[in-house]
Parts: sequence; structure tokens; C-alpha cells
Amino acid sequence: MMGPIMYLDLDGQGPRYAQLIRALKGAILDRRYAAGTRLPPSRALARELDVSRNTVLAAYEQLQVEGFLLGRVGSGSFVANVGPGGPRKLPANALVAPLSSFARRALANTDGRHIPGHQHQDLRYNLQYGVPLANPLLASAWRREVTRAAEHVQLDYPDAQGLERLRVQVCDYLARRRGVPAEPEDVLIVNGTQQAFSLAARVLLEAGDVVALEEPHYRGARQVLVAHGAHPRGCRVDGDGLVPSALPRSARLAVVTPSHQFPTGALLPLARRMELLAWAARERSWLIEDDYDGEFRYGGRPLAALKSLDRDGRVIYIGSFSKALFPALRLGYMVLPPALREAFVAAKWLEDRGSNTLEQAALAHFMAGGGFERHLRRAAVALRARRAAMLAGLARHARDALDVVDSNAGMHLTAWLAQANHGQCEQLVAHARTRGLGLYAIAPYCLKPPTQPGLVLGYAGLPPADIEAAMRLLGRCLRETGLVA
Repeated sequence: MMGPIMYLDLDGQGPRYAQLIRALKGAILDRRYAAGTRLPPSRALARELDVSRNTVLAAYEQLQVEGFLLGRVGSGSFVANVGPGGPRKLPANALVAPLSSFARRALANTDGRHIPGHQHQDLRYNLQYGVPLANPLLASAWRREVTRAAEHVQLDYPDAQGLERLRVQVCDYLARRRGVPAEPEDVLIVNGTQQAFSLAARVLLEAGDVVALEEPHYRGARQVLVAHGAHPRGCRVDGDGLVPSALPRSARLAVVTPSHQFPTGALLPLARRMELLAWAARERSWLIEDDYDGEFRYGGRPLAALKSLDRDGRVIYIGSFSKALFPALRLGYMVLPPALREAFVAAKWLEDRGSNTLEQAALAHFMAGGGFERHLRRAAVALRARRAAMLAGLARHARDALDVVDSNAGMHLTAWLAQANHGQCEQLVAHARTRGLGLYAIAPYCLKPPTQPGLVLGYAGLPPADIEAAMRLLGRCLRETGLVA
């Protein structure tokens, strides 16, 4: 028996026959058309929906191919038995099966903040660390490099380890600028620092392994490691950086920032570096050296990277082009001990088959032609001016409330609130946001709240005049929240 012509809601997306297919599928899956029901003749349904008969015929034919309809010569089209079920109205985010333990840990660690900074686009002055330095010259140069690369790049799958030309340029740069001796076979090109941490967790850790983190530390590393099941342990940081004697003996690996401790800015002295390497060799543990902004220093000659001192093959060095160039360029690199090369390349191949060849080729040519280091020199000049503007503004408008740590490097400053508790710090951050000023507390970068609240103040994203205005607004917010007279 033929079922009545039923109202079908066409969603307006794409060809009419595709809309009709979706509408009929929905009606069948919701059991509005029961198994065995004869559908209306194609002419009748076409008149009802004001579509051509060919549109209905095409939809019926496709649904027969997919098993939703059965066609009987001379009798019409009938709804097939598609299995048990019934009408359901589930929320879009309703779970139909449990999430994996990895997914649960990932959700717990991101806390909904998947795109840092983007949720604060309405801020007039955003002092978030990681907001990029805008450089129109770089944008123009990069467009030229990408256009050139597009004319020459091979269209096959990339080398999972990374384009050899780029790995050669990375080795040359590290040898000259960071004192790191490396061969192209030691280098793995990755999709930014976050993938480097993810690969390290996959290759080196089992669920439940202890990892040592500086306290405070880069939150992105902690989030990745915890999502993979690691148990983080905080290690004390003082004015000279990580205190090696605080490292737990049980740690499978430690994540360190010896050249510019994040976020305090401390520089780890040579004696502590040697002690750190001795700990790794003694405990048969790994060290991940995150050299996140080693390109930018404004006074004094930096110590060579920890990797340059490694004689036991315990240090995995991570560098990123996202901070040096721009965050949208998801390219970074790892310098691996020989014993780990094969495992890391295998893990990278399984994860994504290799990073974007076009961008790798563009970057390799940019570096070979000197464009990368010319950009670094220009960026250092601009950042030095912005840093000076922030230091001057803090001294002028907030010196009675903030103790500023001047690290002579990087793209941010750390400032401790001298006469406040953590609750008052949170009130300051919230109040500043209502005024259009983006402030960021140091507490989220710690496993446990520090004894003194503080702020991480990024200066890369604002020109000096705006930084001066932001510091003036910060002073006003400090007075309005009662943190300074």
C-alpha cells in the first residue's frame, strides 16, 4: 500500500536531487516511512515538491544503490528494512559511545581554549604572549617565496623527515647561531612545537610515566604530555632558572628552557647545565630543550644551546619558525639523538605522512637567500623598541604595584604583583578586560599557584605607541582595583 505524500523539508543546500536524498534518508531513519512502505510515484512527488520528475528519479535511484529503497518493476519503490531504531532527537554534541581516555584527558587539559588569543579579538590592547609581530615586508617576501615554490615543488608525497633542502638550512643556521652541531639526518621537520611534544610523548612515554616540568613552565607542553597519560611533576625555578637538584629521580623525561626560561626569563648558567646533563645520563632519562625564542636577545652574548654540550645523546632539541616568522606557519624542527631518529620519523610518518612540501620549499629558499636572517635582524630592532616602551611604561605607571623581571630576551616580560593575592590578580585581569586591555596571569603556567601572583606581558603584537597607551591603562586598572594608591 502506498504511503501518503509526506512533507519533506529540503534544506536548500546544493542540487535539488541531493536535498531530496537527504530528506528521504532522514524520514526513513526516523521511521516516518516504515519498512515496506511504498513511496509516492515520481510524478506525484515531483508535483508535491515542485521539482522535476528527473530530480525525483535520480534521488530514488541513488537511495536504491545505497540500500534505503527497494525497486520492484511495475510496482514502484519501497522502503527497505534498514535495521532497528526509531525516532531520535539527540543534541548535536550527544555521545553515542564513550570517549577514549586520551580524548577525556585532552578535553580536561584544553578547558575549551583551543585557539588562544582569538577569543579576545575585541580587546583594544592585547598583551598575550604569542601574538605575532606584524611585519608587512615579511608578508610580501613570503608571498613571493610561496609563488616561486609553487612553480617548482614536486607533487608527490613529501619525505616524512622533511625536505632535505630545509634540513640542510636548519643545520647551517643552528651551527652559526645556536652552537648546535647537527647533520641533516639528525633533523625532523614537524608541524610546530606542539607536534614535536606530541611525537616525543608517543615515542618516549607510557601512560603513567613521570615527566619533570619547570615551575612555572610552558602550558602547551604540559597539556600535550598529560593528554598522552604522563604525570607531570613541577621542579623549582629561581633567578638562575631550573634547580637541577629538584628533579625527581623517577622522571622519564624533563622539559627545559635553559636559554630563556619560560616565562620568568632566567638564563641557566653553565654549571647547572652540566648538572642537568649529568642527571639525564645517570637516570637514563631524556631532556627536551625547548629553544622557543632563542633568536631574540637584546644584550650580552647568549650561551650556546644545551644540545651543544650533550655527549651522551640525551637531549632532544626543539625549535620553531612560528615565533620567529608567524604563527600561521606551522613548521618547526627537532634535532634528535641518533638512537631516536628512526622511531621519531616512523611516528611522524604514521601521524601525517610529512609536513607541507610547498611551505617547506618556500622556507628553504627564504633561508638560503638570507631572507630569514634579514627578517630576524629587523624583528629584533622592532622588538627591542617595543620592549623598551613596555619597560618605560611600567616604570611610569605601575612601578609601585609590579616587580618587573627584565630578561634581555624574547617577546614578553614577567611582572610580579608586589601587594596582592591571587584573587586580587584575577580581579585585575577581569577588570582590565572590561576596559579593553588583555592581561594574563602567570598561575595557569604552574601546576600549583605560585607564592606570589604575577602577569605575563607580551609586547610583540603592539607598536610602541600602543604599548605606552596600554601601560597607562594598566596603571588606571591597578588604581581602580585598589592595588595601588
